Amino acid sequence: QVQLVESGGGSVQAGGSLTLSCAASTLSDSSVCMAWFRQAPGKEREPVASILTTENTEDYAGSFKARFTISQDNGANTVSLIMNSLKPEDTAMYYCAAGPRGSGHNCYMWTSWYKYWGQGTQVTVSS
Repeated sequence: QVQLVESGGGSVQAGGSLTLSCAASTLSDSSVCMAWFRQAPGKEREPVASILTTENTEDYAGSFKARFTISQDNGANTVSLIMNSLKPEDTAMYYCAAGPRGSGHNCYMWTSWYKYWGQGTQVTVSS
């Protein structure tokens, strides 16, 4: 069983930055992929970024790479999401997730792939 605890959410003005952190109780074969998803009110949960912790391989959904950076601190079993140039449309609940490796050396970014989820941390961006 892997427990994930997110932190770092809050309120920020447009153009500002936030860093979210996700602390995993343990990393194992079932949790080598760690990812961030977000869900805005009335919308489906969508992937933001993932990282294969064994190889430090990052991946981003859509255009998030231009403003967001996912990174890991292996010693602390922690994955962070650095978010810059935030926009009001980035307002959402952000969730950390952990799951197994996909085929090859990558992580899938399907919500159904991830077995472990944190409780979420709210990010609110005001204009």
